[in-house]
Amino acid sequence: MSENTQNTTTSADNEARRKKLLLGLAGGVAAGALLSFAYWAFYASHFVSTDNAYAAVEIAQVTPSVAGTVSDVRVTDTQAVRKGDILVVIDPADATLALAQAEAELGRAERRVKGYVANDGGLAAQIAAREADEKRAAAQQASAEADFERARIDLQRREALSASGSVSGDELTRAQNAFAAAQANLAAARASAAQAKANREAAIGSKAVNAALIANTTEETNPEVALARARRDQAVIDLERTIIRAPVDGVVAKRQVQLGQRVQAGAPLLAVVPVQEMHVDANFKEGQLEKVRVGQPVSLKADIYGSSVTYHGVVE
Repeated sequence: MSENTQNTTTSADNEARRKKLLLGLAGGVAAGALLSFAYWAFYASHFVSTDNAYAAVEIAQVTPSVAGTVSDVRVTDTQAVRKGDILVVIDPADATLALAQAEAELGRAERRVKGYVANDGGLAAQIAAREADEKRAAAQQASAEADFERARIDLQRREALSASGSVSGDELTRAQNAFAAAQANLAAARASAAQAKANREAAIGSKAVNAALIANTTEETNPEVALARARRDQAVIDLERTIIRAPVDGVVAKRQVQLGQRVQAGAPLLAVVPVQEMHVDANFKEGQLEKVRVGQPVSLKADIYGSSVTYHGVVE
């Protein structure tokens, strides 16, 4: 075989191998693309993921409802607490005195209302007495009017007879005195009758005022008693609020309160973090959320543990 023939054969073999390699590579690329498409279409397209996510929780802020001096602090930062555990105690002296005062005011209000009820019967009797006085004064006025009329007629007769000398001057003087006395008695009787009427009307007015204080109520439902009872109940609540308790289960954080500190209502003392209710705020692109629905399962990995720990949850 000549040298030219051998070179031609070698070149043909190399070209054939090259074509086979290219075809194999193309086939591998095609197969990889097909597998990638199949993986995406049948599996990966059903999931979305993000690294832009952060753990979060609704912190319970603990603040006092009443002002006072802190007498005891029973927790420290990072301490685990249960709902209802005592966290801080405010000196109850002021609240105790306020409660005693409110209870005393309630007792006084109850006695005052009982007095209103008792007075109602007494004022009714007083009205009856004033009505009797008015009738007696009217009778006395009628008697005085009759005496006055008799004295007037008697005086007129004496004056008529005096002109003819039939009546002595002394007798005329007595008639004039009797008339003046009857006139004065009539004026006094009229004044007494007017006073008796005024007294009866005053008694009626007093009863009306007293009746307005107890109208449509009982001793328990009277507004004065209800107001005093509400103030007493508020004082009881204020005393209970001197003991500040944990609102939820969790861990104490951001403790700012100190023993002996004077605190005002609403001032932040500390926070309780309900770690058992933590959630993750995950941020996705809008296009990734097309098929995301509430209730779908979620797998999460935290940076602190890496892939060694997987948390499971659902979309809220």
